[in-house]
Amino acid sequence: MATGISANEVCNSTVSRLSNIRLEENAQNQNAGQFLSVDTVPQNMLPSNAPNNHQSHIYSSGMEREGMSGSTSYPHSSRRQCSNSSAGSSSASTSQSCSSTQSIHSDSHPVYNWQATKPTVKERFAFMFNNEILCDVHFIVGRDIQQQRIPAHKFVLSVGSAVFDAMFNGTLATKADETELPDVEPAAFLALLSASIVCWMMAIRSHLLNYFTSHFHPTSHCTQFPVFHKMQHEFLYSDEVQIGPETVMTTLYTAKKYAVPALEKHCVDFLKSNLGSDNAFMLLTQARLFDEPQLAALCLEMIDKNTTDALAADGFTDIDLDTLNAVLERDTLRIREAKLFQAVVRWSEAECSRQQLPATPDNKRSVLGRALSLVRFPLMSVEEFAVGAAQSGLLSDREVVSLFLYFTVNPKPAVSFLEVPRCCMTGKEQTVNRFQQIENRWGYSGTSDRIRFLVDRRIFVVGFGLYGSIHGPTEYHVNLQVIHTSSGKVCGSNNTSFSCDGSNYTFRVMFKEPVEIHPNTSYTASATLKGPDSHYGTKGLRKVTLDCPSIGKVTFQFSYAAGNNNGTSVEDGQIPEIIFYT
Repeated sequence: MATGISANEVCNSTVSRLSNIRLEENAQNQNAGQFLSVDTVPQNMLPSNAPNNHQSHIYSSGMEREGMSGSTSYPHSSRRQCSNSSAGSSSASTSQSCSSTQSIHSDSHPVYNWQATKPTVKERFAFMFNNEILCDVHFIVGRDIQQQRIPAHKFVLSVGSAVFDAMFNGTLATKADETELPDVEPAAFLALLSASIVCWMMAIRSHLLNYFTSHFHPTSHCTQFPVFHKMQHEFLYSDEVQIGPETVMTTLYTAKKYAVPALEKHCVDFLKSNLGSDNAFMLLTQARLFDEPQLAALCLEMIDKNTTDALAADGFTDIDLDTLNAVLERDTLRIREAKLFQAVVRWSEAECSRQQLPATPDNKRSVLGRALSLVRFPLMSVEEFAVGAAQSGLLSDREVVSLFLYFTVNPKPAVSFLEVPRCCMTGKEQTVNRFQQIENRWGYSGTSDRIRFLVDRRIFVVGFGLYGSIHGPTEYHVNLQVIHTSSGKVCGSNNTSFSCDGSNYTFRVMFKEPVEIHPNTSYTASATLKGPDSHYGTKGLRKVTLDCPSIGKVTFQFSYAAGNNNGTSVEDGQIPEIIFYT
């Protein structure tokens, strides 16, 4: 900027000159009419095959743009190219001959100074998209009948993609006019080109913003600065890339291959917004393939919350073995282990079919590999195991015998399968204790200890804390139940045992799987113990509030369970603790 000239003067001068140019252009357009003759077009702007005749006119429909590059053809295109008008043709007859033309750009504007017909940069860039104008490279995309020849611009691609930058400008840059991309679908590649235009627009916006902010400072003397400031918002190409369910995965592959993060993020966001239990397994496989950990985590969360529906979806049997293992390793699946095993068997049958193997028990076990050991058979009831897994042929005789012994004898023998419950919750384990003092001698005669409870939040009960023997180390046999009070339905139960050391501490006794407790609903906690006299609690609380990090405060209310309850009440008795997750 010259010395002695203020920023305000430069701004006023620039705006005035732009206004005069616009007035001159409008006057010229009114005098010249709607069309420009060949004589008014500079010769260096004419297409090489344009007829040099005073009465010939050039149009910007899709077919005339094709004509600019000679006899360029577009395979598998539904467009019809109009023949060039003869020297004596009128503009009306030319327009009529082109009336059936089908094109992406159907406006009939002059090719020369076409920029003037597109008032915004957004429109000018959209006009160049998939267009022969200024094109300097072509891509042969796809295979067989799906193959298309797509025009592009090296500079735009280089700005939007580091891979294209290396391809066109690196030390081993290609000099070919055409590049074949057989592994990319045309729709996905067009989405990539659109994203590249967005990147170019962002680069231009950044350079212009830096220029204006460094030359025209927003002082009290520069009243026109807001005009330049507004440009930073208007230069950004704002149209979203059009992606649908049929093209999103191929577009994501293309974005990954050519390093276009903006397009990649758009695809991932689309997948997130369309994630459901019916496609969670399919998307999980793709997320792992494309190394999208955030999307994979969302898929796993969806599977945790809707395990039964997700396993019933068609896409489950199509997942790879590594994905199956990743799911079976989770402690947060909401499904009984017997049903999970049935789903694993279905997957093994589908995998045998893919490998063209007979679906025999030996082949199914072979294709499952480590996945079979991730099924937690000890979490099944003995009845579920007997009618299902024991007769499936997937387990060896030794494994079947050891599991039956695990279900029926004490002490339980070691088995080669996990017996850790699958907790379908998140957050930290919590324990609510309803007693303030501990006393001695609580006897058992086969009657269940019971207490009713109600919670103001949804929780998942995983076990009870029970008092142990007053006579030293002892083992108790116990039946645990959570019962829906109004209907009498047993929501969860477990026949198990626990050992105690004679202290007055509580001992954890767990359900096989978490029991969902709905808010503001009455349930009955029941424990039927078989063993010697134990400690018991006194000075019971009717209401206990805990502060849980994940959902805030959780309030329990305890009440008397009428009927046979072995003497347990709100004030004293057994079942001092409920162990739960939020």
